[in-house]
Amino acid sequence: MRFDLVVHNGTIVTVNAAFDLIPDGMIAIREGRLARIEARSPDLPLPPADALIDARGGIIMPGLVNTHTHLPMTLFRGLADDLPLSVWLDEHIFPAEGRHINPESVRWGALLACAEMALSGTTTCCDGYFYEDEVAEAVAGFGLRAVLGQGLVDFPAPGVPDPARNISTALAYAAKWQARSATICPSLFCHAPYTCSKATLQKAKAAADARGLLFQIHAAETRNEWDQIQAAHRKTPIQYLDQLGILNSRTLLVHCVWINAEDIETIAARGAKVSHNPGSNMKLAAGIAPIAALLEKEVTVGLGTDGCASNNNLDLFQEMDLAAKLHKADTLDPTVLNARTVLEMATIGGARALGLETAIGSLEIGKQADVIVIDTRRPHLVPLYHPASHLVYSANGADVKDVVVAGRILVKDRELTNLDLAELLAQVNRISRAIGT
Repeated sequence: MRFDLVVHNGTIVTVNAAFDLIPDGMIAIREGRLARIEARSPDLPLPPADALIDARGGIIMPGLVNTHTHLPMTLFRGLADDLPLSVWLDEHIFPAEGRHINPESVRWGALLACAEMALSGTTTCCDGYFYEDEVAEAVAGFGLRAVLGQGLVDFPAPGVPDPARNISTALAYAAKWQARSATICPSLFCHAPYTCSKATLQKAKAAADARGLLFQIHAAETRNEWDQIQAAHRKTPIQYLDQLGILNSRTLLVHCVWINAEDIETIAARGAKVSHNPGSNMKLAAGIAPIAALLEKEVTVGLGTDGCASNNNLDLFQEMDLAAKLHKADTLDPTVLNARTVLEMATIGGARALGLETAIGSLEIGKQADVIVIDTRRPHLVPLYHPASHLVYSANGADVKDVVVAGRILVKDRELTNLDLAELLAQVNRISRAIGT
């Protein structure tokens, strides 16, 4: 049998249930799926293939899954730093969005995010923003896999000047994309329980469930949010959302910083998923999410970077390092969130959080061929004893050599294969000059 692509000469980190490691492994890809995963016999030639990727002794692993992004907000990277969330949003981000977010800027900002993610090893992302149809066009054209949520708020927003049309706009977008692309899954994204009314939350969630779509929401991110929901409803944000019927297995709760033991039990009982964004939470001084306690209750937790306006990058390797170390320092327990656990959060855990675990997140025969290769021939990655440790504590996005999504090579030897990067950067810099004035 002839294959479309063979990736060889590297240690395969499968992230399957047994966390199998295959030294000197080989992966064969056919029609966008993983057809063979095995140790290579030195006595046998490689199977015939249309293309080869030599890992050069590096690490072959599943592509990373970023469970929370706002892709076009790459345009606001570094615009308003070192501010509380309420000030950052109300006085800087919301006004900037009102002036500068339009279909063209969204397209270029989303493409910039795609380039940044691909070059740093992310093959799947979960986004929530406005003009999401433009985001979907950009991401699909680039070739990444994504769950893309149209944003809903109960005030005028980019592309939806009449809040009464927020749900109908989101559903029209979802209907367009639900059967259009094999790599794009539409979603609904209610911004937060304090920017969406009870009616909007319930109608959007019912619509998402009826269509089998993921429902995303920022939840329990800050102390101010906790105080606001307590004052208005005499409940925690999580208990308020649960009372409204929002929590189930197709709900992705983003942040979950200000939650208590009862909230954790509720999240676990409802089967809701959590996206952990340590870098953004640290930068905005939101606090530290009790991830170890969530994992102890077998809640599915994925990692996210959040948007570039609050991180300020989309490097999920950096997020793994932050997550592992932050929770050790917080709990004074060096065994909390070990390397394997964190690597699973960035791969198969993220896939579970998005409802994609049967297709991506680990290297197993029959799954989608979303594969990255890490170049370990670098001083900070030598010597190599434990691949998972290296991937969490030593590697960074710049160590990614090759990236494959659905069998298609998007990055080869650290170069994008599908985009004129110089043109992209020129367009973003043009837009940024208007934003910065």
